[in-house]
Amino acid sequence: MTAAGLVSLRRRYLVCPACGTGCHPRDAWLGLEGFLSPQARRLVCLAAASWSFDRASDLLHQLCGLRVSDTTIRQAAVTAGADVRAWQRHSGAPKAAFAAASGEIEFSTDGTGVNTLQGWREMRLAVFAKRSPGPAARPEQWQQRDLPTPSVRVLFGGLWTAEQFGPQWRTWAARLGIRQTESITVLADGAKWIWNQVEQNLPGCSGVLDIYHASEHLYAAAKTLHGEGTAEVPAWVERQRQTLLHGGVAALDVALAEQARGLRSPRKRRAVVELREYLSRHVEHSSYRERLERGQSIGSGMVEGACKTVVGKRLKQTGARWRVRHAERMVALCGLLYSDLWDEYWNQNKN
Repeated sequence: MTAAGLVSLRRRYLVCPACGTGCHPRDAWLGLEGFLSPQARRLVCLAAASWSFDRASDLLHQLCGLRVSDTTIRQAAVTAGADVRAWQRHSGAPKAAFAAASGEIEFSTDGTGVNTLQGWREMRLAVFAKRSPGPAARPEQWQQRDLPTPSVRVLFGGLWTAEQFGPQWRTWAARLGIRQTESITVLADGAKWIWNQVEQNLPGCSGVLDIYHASEHLYAAAKTLHGEGTAEVPAWVERQRQTLLHGGVAALDVALAEQARGLRSPRKRRAVVELREYLSRHVEHSSYRERLERGQSIGSGMVEGACKTVVGKRLKQTGARWRVRHAERMVALCGLLYSDLWDEYWNQNKN
């Protein structure tokens, strides 16, 4: 099967008289692996990274006229995923692409569940990226500004524990030519495992608590304080968020402490205490006003998007249950497409 359809190929089959092993020498010269030509394999893997295997089979026929079974697509994708992981470890292409890109280094990480044959497991993802600063903005403009898109992204992940995943961040940083972790800005939610691993494996980096996750905690407290669905909830959240954006966690903590003194309800006081405890771990991760003035990001949208598109859209198909090995290989393949390294991988293999 080629990208242009089926082609009949006649070539010699040679057998070693000593050991009896046979092969088609022409296959290696043509880059053939089983049923698919190199370009057909690329198309099949692109479809597999975008849709479920059965839908990929149907759409390849409709879009390209290729008749490839879902079983063949699965086999090609899993095999390519394993090769992608090896290529990422040994190829200089990711490092070259990252070095050639402009902008400041950002790092984001998160996790989401994947249904495996051993039950639900957490697929942890991480993204190294470079992004140029955008125009300066005031705290009141944080939602209206348009940030430049990243000039390069490199995504990796797997079904690992936090203790297994964290050390890989530093390995990947070195793999991408990032020698000084102080040049990295970590943008992430408030999960303890993230910041514990950041401290151990990316020492000296600057951190930013994702403003959207901080806002979620503000909303949770506001619903307890003012009642879910009331008009005061969004108004209260916006006031506290502006305090956070202007003065960081330290300023917001002062404001929350003042508000707590006027509360009589134990339930409401507990909501404020829990919010303050959550924020207290991120005093050094709340330089929002300064980053807005420099045109820098204050959210972890890249990895959030990857969790939804790479894992959620592709690996969380209805009724899908993955072998652990296959899930990790598919994440490698889908992550290659998300990482803007798709052409580098396939062109290097072609050459």
